[in-house]
Amino acid sequence: MSKPLTGISILVTRPAHQADGLAARIRSAGGNPVLFPLLEILDIGDQRPLLNLIARLDEFDLAIFISPNAVNKAMSLIRAKRSLPPALKVAAVGQGTTRALGNFGVSEVIAPALRFDSEALLEMTELQHAQGKRVVIFRGDSGRELLGNSLLKRGAMLEYAECYRRVKPGTDTAPLLRAGARGEINAITITSSEGLRNLFDMVGEQGLIWLRKTPLFVSHERIAQTARKLGLEQVILTAAGDEGLLQGLLNYFQPEASVGDCPSRKP
Repeated sequence: MSKPLTGISILVTRPAHQADGLAARIRSAGGNPVLFPLLEILDIGDQRPLLNLIARLDEFDLAIFISPNAVNKAMSLIRAKRSLPPALKVAAVGQGTTRALGNFGVSEVIAPALRFDSEALLEMTELQHAQGKRVVIFRGDSGRELLGNSLLKRGAMLEYAECYRRVKPGTDTAPLLRAGARGEINAITITSSEGLRNLFDMVGEQGLIWLRKTPLFVSHERIAQTARKLGLEQVILTAAGDEGLLQGLLNYFQPEASVGDCPSRKP
């Protein structure tokens, strides 16, 4: 069995409940995933506005889910209270969000097939003609306004449903700082610009020397731009999702390898 990442330690920074998939893929390729969540996903403090909106779902034409976290938090509440209105159309920004909706039995989802971001969703035919449509966006307590602002400009009537909070974890960074200083972190995976900024805050000045030199693997150009602005020297843009990150790691550490190949690792 191919183990092209043998001897490679990779920082996995997804929230704790979303890290298992990438960690398992890294282990299957022989690598050592080092789990260090950069975001913690919490329930919102006051659920009354969200529950009120869920009760009014029949008023909307389209519900957009921004992330798997939005799906898991919102759909759990929706299923506990009611079913989705038959006429309500559902949209998702990316594949992970679409899969999360599928876990709740939502199979008909408007979602981009190639790029997985707000820009790609806005390009879809179903969102081009928003005049007079009632739209609800399920999201966290903050985030990009591009999707909502664009729909408003197209004439939609928009409401936000904030269903979770993102906070910086209070993790003890001493073990990570020691490992980084000793050169024991060979790569870092990042899946959000907010998480990347949290990493900079958490390692502080003490960690910036090794952080800036460690290869950083990101799954979106927007994150790559943030990384470059922060002064990171090696930023590798990969395809989306855990498979995209894994393939980016394989391409970098063993360029001739692909999933299923069995070459020996280069020094």
